[in-house]
Amino acid sequence: NVQQWTYNGGTHQHWRIVDVGSGFYRIENRNSGKVLDVWEISTADGANVVQWPYWGGEGQQWRLNDVGDGYYSIEARHSGKVLDVWNISTADGANVVQWPYWGGHGQQWRFVAVSSAATPTPTPTPKPTPTPTPGGVNFSGYYQVRNVGQSSMYLDGMGRTDNGANLSMWANTNHYNSHWEFIRVSGNYYQLKNRSTGLFIDGMGRTSSGSVCGQWADTNHYNSHWEIIPDGSYYRLRNRSTGLYLDSNGQNSNGADVVQRSGRSSTDQRWTIISMGGAATPTPGPTPTKPQSTPTPPPSSTPAATGKRQMENLDRGVVAVKVSNGVFVSWRMLGHEPSNVAYNLYRGSTKVNSSPITGATNYVDTAGTTSSTYSVRAIINGVEYAASPAVSVWGSNYLQIPLQVPAGGTTPDGVKYTYSANDCSVGDLDGDGKYEIVVKWDPSNSKDNSQSGYTGNVYLDAYTLSGARLWRIDLGRNIRAGAHYTQFLVYDLDGDGDAEVVCKTADGTIDGTGKVIGNANADYRNSSGYILDGPEYLTIFSGATGRAMETVSYQPARGKVSDWGDSYGNRVDRFLACIAYLDGQRPSIVMCRGYYTRSVLVAWDYRNGNLTRRWTFDTNNGYSSYAGQGCHSLSVADVDNDGRDEIIYGACVIDDNGKGLYNTGLKHGDALHVGDFDPDRPGLEVWQCHENSPYGATFRDARTGSIIFRFTASSDTGRACVGDITANNRGCEVWASNGVPLATCKGQSLGSHSLPINFMIWWDGDLLRELLDGTTISKYGGGTLLSAGGCSANNGTKANPCLTADILGDWREEVIWRTSDSKYLRIYTTTAVTNHRIYTLMHDPVYRLSIAWQNVAYNQPPHTGFYLGEGMSTPPRPDIYLTP
Repeated sequence: NVQQWTYNGGTHQHWRIVDVGSGFYRIENRNSGKVLDVWEISTADGANVVQWPYWGGEGQQWRLNDVGDGYYSIEARHSGKVLDVWNISTADGANVVQWPYWGGHGQQWRFVAVSSAATPTPTPTPKPTPTPTPGGVNFSGYYQVRNVGQSSMYLDGMGRTDNGANLSMWANTNHYNSHWEFIRVSGNYYQLKNRSTGLFIDGMGRTSSGSVCGQWADTNHYNSHWEIIPDGSYYRLRNRSTGLYLDSNGQNSNGADVVQRSGRSSTDQRWTIISMGGAATPTPGPTPTKPQSTPTPPPSSTPAATGKRQMENLDRGVVAVKVSNGVFVSWRMLGHEPSNVAYNLYRGSTKVNSSPITGATNYVDTAGTTSSTYSVRAIINGVEYAASPAVSVWGSNYLQIPLQVPAGGTTPDGVKYTYSANDCSVGDLDGDGKYEIVVKWDPSNSKDNSQSGYTGNVYLDAYTLSGARLWRIDLGRNIRAGAHYTQFLVYDLDGDGDAEVVCKTADGTIDGTGKVIGNANADYRNSSGYILDGPEYLTIFSGATGRAMETVSYQPARGKVSDWGDSYGNRVDRFLACIAYLDGQRPSIVMCRGYYTRSVLVAWDYRNGNLTRRWTFDTNNGYSSYAGQGCHSLSVADVDNDGRDEIIYGACVIDDNGKGLYNTGLKHGDALHVGDFDPDRPGLEVWQCHENSPYGATFRDARTGSIIFRFTASSDTGRACVGDITANNRGCEVWASNGVPLATCKGQSLGSHSLPINFMIWWDGDLLRELLDGTTISKYGGGTLLSAGGCSANNGTKANPCLTADILGDWREEVIWRTSDSKYLRIYTTTAVTNHRIYTLMHDPVYRLSIAWQNVAYNQPPHTGFYLGEGMSTPPRPDIYLTP
C-alpha cells in the first residue's frame, strides 16, 4: 500500500505528473516507475491505493481539483473518490486510500517541486462545489428488511443458531426470525443482529460475486459490518470487508438464500427497512464526517506504548469456555500496560466481578451459560476504558476451524498423492487485532532432501478464527515439498498493522489473487525430482489478500550445486529463515541456505513496498571456521544486550551487523533452544545437541559461547529439550536423547530418563512447563492432562503440532492440531485456573520471534526472553511500541 511518511528526500517519495488526456493524469513514482493505482479498480470507500505498472486503466488516472490555498484533491477517474489519509492520521506509515470527498485536510495535497527538471505543471480542474454525501441513518428498536425487487420476501434468520448458517428470505410472518436490530459501529456502518437467535448477518469474508451470505456470533469483524446507503426511499447494504452488496438474486421462494454481489442497478439490491413498532422509522441523520476505524480493544484505548521495538497491536483476546461449574473466561494483559492495570469482566451488560480484578487474567463465572457473551474493560488509575469485542462461549476446550483440503494429484512418474495440513503460523493479517492462521499443505509424497522423487505442489492458505479462508497460494511445481524447502514467515514487516507472508518462490508460483509469478509453463524438475536449475525468487505476499506485492531474486543464491557439499541436490537446498530486529526497532527478514558445510545468511528489509538487502554473511567470505555449524533450526535473541538481535545459527552466532559474533566449533546438531533457563545467571543460555564427536549436548552462555557444562554420548544425539518441569530444582531442567541424562540448569545429573523430547507447553495453572508429545499433554511426575482424540501430529517421529503459541487468553499457550482427516484445525486452550499474572507472551520479543520461526525445518518449541518457571521474578515490561 502507498503510505504517508515524513519527507526524507528519497526517490520513492518523488512523483511525476503525466498528462493522459481529457483532464486526467497518471502519477508516476521516480524510484519504481510505477503509478498510483486503486487496487483492483475498486469503487469501495477505503479501497487501498498501491503502485502498479501503468496499463491505462481508469483506476490509474487522476483529476486534480483546486480546493484553495495551493492544495488539491486528487480524484480517481473510475470512482470519483479522492486520495485520503486513513483516519486523518498524522502518523508515519498511515495508509492512503480512496474516499468520497468531504473537505478534510487528509484529502488535500500540495505539489512541491523537488528538482530543476520540473514536471510540467498540470492544469487543475476548477475548484468544485462539494456535493453533500448521504446522511447517516438513525435506528432504534427492531426492523424487518423487505426486498424491493422481490417485494414479498424479507430477510430471515430461519431460527438457525450455528455459526456459518446461511442467511435466507421468507414471506412476512412477523416472526422474531425476521426482526433485526441495527447496531451502529461507526459512521454509516452497522451490525444487523437477529432478534430470535442473536446471530449477526456476516459476509463470511467471501469475495466472489454471488456468494451466499451467512450468520455468525458477534466478532466485531468487518465481515459483519454493513454500510447503510440511502437510495431514494430505499437502502442498499454494502459489506465493509468485501464491498459486495446484499442481493435477493431474483429469488421469490421461501427459504431462498441471500447472496452478495458487486454493485448493480437491480432492485434486487434495494431494501425497505420497516419499523416493528415502538421506534421511529429510520430517517436520514446528519451528514457524516469520514467514519473512523473502530479501534480493536485496548491497546488503542489504554495509554500508548512508547518503547523501541515495533509490536503487534493485539486486542484483548478474550476466550470463554463452558466448564462444569460455569464459564471459564481468560484474556490478555498487554505488554505495554502498567503493572497496576485492573479489569472488569462483563457477561452481556452485567458486570460479573464485585471488585476490580487485579490478579491473574482469568475468571470462572458460575452463572455463565453457553448462550452468554463476555467482554473485558481495563481500569487504569480508576478510569474504565472501552470494552473488548464481546465473544461467545465455546462448548468445549477447542475451537474447530474448517479447512479446504487441496485436491490430490499424480506425479509425472505416475505416483498419486493427497494432502494434509502441516505447519502453521499466526499473524494479524488484516489489522483487526486478532490473529489469523497461515497453514502449509504438504503432499503425501513430500521428501527429505536426501530422497529422490517428484513431489506434489506446496500450498499456503490463510484462515480467520471464524473459519473463513482468505486466500490460497500455490507455490508451483518448481518448489519441492519437504521440511527443509519451504520456510514461510508471517510477520508485520513494514509496520502498517497488517502482517505479510514471505517465502521462497519460483516460476509458476500463483499468488492469492490468481496471478502467476514468472513463467507459468516452466518446469525445472530433473528426472530424480530435484530442482537444481531455473530462477529462484523471494516474494512478499499481502497477508490480507495473498497478493504478491514484491518479488526479487532469491538470495542466498543457489550458485554451483557442488559448492554446498554434494552434487545431487541434498545440501544445496537446506533452508532456514527467521525474523530479527537487526536495528533494534523494526523487523528484518533473514533467509538462510546451508548448514552442513557452506552457510549463507542474507538479511532483507521490507519498507515502503520495497525489499532491500541489509547484509550478507557467507562462510566462503572470511568466515570459513563457521562452516558446518548450523542446526536444522535456529533462534533469534539479543544475546549481547545491545538492543539489537543476533541469529543463533547452531553452534555459532551471527551479530546484528552480519558479522560473526562467536563460533564454538561444536558443529551441526538437530535441535537447539535459547532462553533464560538459569535465573541465577545474567543473560540467556543455549542448550544444543550435537551430531559430531564427542556428541551429546552442551549448555552454553548465549553471549560468549563459553561452555557452562556438557554431557557426551557415544553417537549422534538427535534430540534435546529444556524447561522447568519440576519445582524440586531451581531453574529449568535439561535433557536429551542417546543417554544424555535429565539434569538441572547447574549441570547436576538427575539420572537417566524416558521423557518425551519433542515439544513443551505452558498449560496448567502453575509456572512449570508441561510435556507435549504427539497429541498428548502430560505432567512430569504426573499423568496425562490432555489427549486430543481425532487429531494427528505432524512430521513423523518429530510428532509436533501444527503450532503452539499464546494465541488467545492469558499467558498460557494454545496448541493447534489438525484432525486426522485434515478437514479441520483445532485450537485447544486451557481451562485450568491460574493465580499467576503475566503479560501476553506474544509481546515478549524473544517469544514472538520464536513463533515466527517455529515452522522452520525441524520445529522446536518457543521460549521466552525472561525466566518463566517456579520462583520467577516479575518479568520486565517489554520495550515495545504498537503498530497503528
